[in-house]
This record gives sequence, C-alpha cells and structure tokens, in this order.
Amino acid sequence: MSASIVQYFGPQTSKCGYCTGIECSKSHGMHAYRLSCDDYQELIDRGWRRCGNYCYKPRNDVTCCPCYTIKCDALEFKLTKSNKKILRRMNKFLRNGKRELSEHPEQQSKTDDGDGDGDDLIIPSEPHPQLPDKKPSVIDVAHVETLAQARSTQQKTAVSHEVGNDGKIAGDGDQSTASKKFSSSNPPCAKKKKQMRLERRQAKSCPPKEPKVTQEKSLRDFLTSTSDSDKHQLKIVLVAASDIQRSCTDAVHALYRKYQIVIHNDNPARLTLSSMQRFLVKSPLKHQKSEDTPDMGYGSFHQQYWLDDKLIAVGVIDILPGSVSSVYFFYDPDYSFLSLGTYGSLREIDLVQTIAERMPSLKYYYMGFYIHSCTKMRYKGKLSASYLLCPETYIWVPLTDDIRNKLDTRKYQRLNPVAADKDANEFVNQHVNDVQLLLDARTCITYQRFVQMIGDYTGRDAIMEYGELVGKVCAHRMIYVSMS
Repeated sequence: MSASIVQYFGPQTSKCGYCTGIECSKSHGMHAYRLSCDDYQELIDRGWRRCGNYCYKPRNDVTCCPCYTIKCDALEFKLTKSNKKILRRMNKFLRNGKRELSEHPEQQSKTDDGDGDGDDLIIPSEPHPQLPDKKPSVIDVAHVETLAQARSTQQKTAVSHEVGNDGKIAGDGDQSTASKKFSSSNPPCAKKKKQMRLERRQAKSCPPKEPKVTQEKSLRDFLTSTSDSDKHQLKIVLVAASDIQRSCTDAVHALYRKYQIVIHNDNPARLTLSSMQRFLVKSPLKHQKSEDTPDMGYGSFHQQYWLDDKLIAVGVIDILPGSVSSVYFFYDPDYSFLSLGTYGSLREIDLVQTIAERMPSLKYYYMGFYIHSCTKMRYKGKLSASYLLCPETYIWVPLTDDIRNKLDTRKYQRLNPVAADKDANEFVNQHVNDVQLLLDARTCITYQRFVQMIGDYTGRDAIMEYGELVGKVCAHRMIYVSMS
C-alpha cells in the first residue's frame, strides 16, 4: 500500500455555494499530496470529500448548510418511473434521433412528472469548494514515500525481534507495542458489528416485502436495449485520470467551459485549462491495480460519453475498495433534453453493479453530499436504497421519511437513533504518540519520538484536532506534514 501524505489546514470559512451566504460555510481542510485508495475510503466514511488534491469536511454543527455524506446500495437499487422514463427517452433518441418537442432546453426545469419521483431534468452539480489562501508546503512526494517505506521496514524488523519462537508477542502486558501497531493499522471491527446490529434492528422494523409477481425490467436491460442499426451510437469510455493529466483533450476542456458558462453562469475568464485540471483531473489517489482490484484498478477516472464522434458528457469518479464515488458530472447543455445528469447517475450505478459481480464488497455508489436545507440539492435522496452518514457516530442510517422530517425540524441532526453508539474509530489522547510527522525533506518520525527529542511542542492541538477528524486508523497510517 502506498503512503498517504497530507497537510492539515485547520478550520476554514468561506462563501457558501448552496445558500450563497458570505463567510458562513464552515469546514475543515487539508491538502493531500498522496492518498492510498484504502485511506480515502476511510476518509469519505468519516464525512470527507475531495476536490482535486484539496480535501474538506463540513463542520455540520455550525455551518450554514449541513452536508451529509450519502451513498446508495447499488445491489438494492430500484428504478423509479422517472428513471425508466429517462432511460426510454435516451433509447428512443439513439434509435431514431428524434427529440421530443415539449422538451427543448429553454423549457427545462426541475419538475415533478406526476409520479412523485420528479424528472430531475437538470441536476445541479455540487459547486467547487473555495480553496484556502494557505499554500501547501513543497515536498518531493516520491522521496517521502521512500522514507515511509524505509520506516515501515524498520518497524517490521523491530516487531519480528519481539516475537518469540512460539509466535507470541514478547512482553508481560496484554497490550504490547507490537500489538498496538497491528491494531492501529486495521479497520475497527467494532464499527462493523454495530452497523450490522443497527441494520438488523431496522430490518425487523420494516414490513416484509411481498413476492414479485412479474420480473421487472432491470437497469441493465434498459442500457443494453440498443442495437447497431440505431441512428446514433452512444459509447462510454473509462479513462484513468493519470492518462487525462498527461494529455487533456481540447474536447474535454471545451465541454467543461460550455457547461460551467451555460448551466452555472460561471465567469469564462476563470475556466482555464489549468483550473479544470486542478479541480477535476489532478488527483492524490495513486492508481492501484492487482489481482484483488477490479479490471480497471482503483483510483480516479473519467467516464466519457461519446455520441457518435461528439463528446457530450463526462463523469469524474473515484473507484475505491468499497465504492464508486462520484466527484463531478458535466455535460453539453444542447443535450439537456436527455436528462444527462440523471442518466449519468444511472450509468455510474450500473458500473458499480458490474464491478460487484466480481467483487461483491464493492457495492456502494457515493453521491457526495446530501444538503436537505437546500431544496434544489435534495434530488440525491430520491435514489432508492440510500443511506446518510451520521456525523457523530459515523454509522450509516437509511434515508427515510422519518429522517427527512427530523431534518425539516432542525437542519443539523445526529441521525443515528441509538444513543449508546459511539465512534468506533475514535482518536483519543493516547493515540497522538503514533502519528507520523514529516519534519523536513529527510525526517519522518512519530510524534512521541519527536517530543522526546525537543520537549514541548506547540502544534499538538492541531494534531489532536486532525486525528479526531480523520479517525485513529488514518491518523496512524497517513504521514502528517509538519513543515514550516
């Protein structure tokens, strides 16, 4: 596993992209030079989200528009009438090339088509977060990774000397140094057990499902109902972000500019190639490919939608050990009549379902943030089998009408109804000693060793805050850049 290297920026205040309030959006931010896909999966399961190399976590208890991480279980996902209508519209257009006259782009709006699902003809993407003024320290990422690997080797060697011939860890206590190292690098099983208990309780409270009388048409059925004789051919191409970064095509940049100007009324002067690369191409995730990964591997990708020879949409996604995470989606406004925002989400769910056929553990589709206090951003909650992340216990809770009613009453909620549940990955005072610090280009050392060398350290509070936010697992695995 590659080393994750981050620099924590602390609390940030900026303009809100949802309510457009000034200096009211509160979050924590950090720059990620490098993130292993396992560590980023841990981070998004604690409410973090990335935009380029910048990672941020909303301070939901104080921010103007609380943002709850939302995911969909792709294996339990069910198509709505609205979803099927959009899929049929796309298939009809591909088959004969005709557009429905009542659905010109100038008539597009977020409407309800009578079935209660909503047509979601234009889906607003999450705005790019405002980046902090603070610039990250300049480091040689490859060299730091070499330092981390050397340190890991030394630790393994030290541990091997503590193991006796019978295979047991040497030492009188039940919690030896070596066992602490082992436990800190593994995901907490207590969290999984609590999640399973919660899901069992919820299953008991739900009425039993009635058996299906007829087999409904699946998402895959809709997506494969095209033929070579169709007037138009839609091709979905998956491209690794590293390949795009080396040769970002003019077509991708032109499409991004057109989308931002027409849909978001963005300033054309800001939509440079470098700004697009910073937000949507550059990624701290290291591409990971082995026998234990999907065929395309883990990492950051673009799903390009080619209609004949024309690029009409791009979905920016991260493929992680437990999920496909949607980063951003942009499309050609001339094709808004095809509801490409919703269609893209359905395509990404299909990608999860395809990967899960080989890797059942990768079955979730992460949609970013659900912002209940912003009406136009509630559309994500319309996908079936959706869950929200509790901002206090980091346990997933089904998005039900009861949860929506609670959020109607007060925009910040704990969400997890079990009062006794706590954060199983909690970072507490004694865990700070094992945080790995990068002090300069040549020195990577634990916090405990560093303090033993220099005495008191004024940066301890920031490290504690960082550890509480990323959790014990990531706080011990990731390298904390502490360079002035």
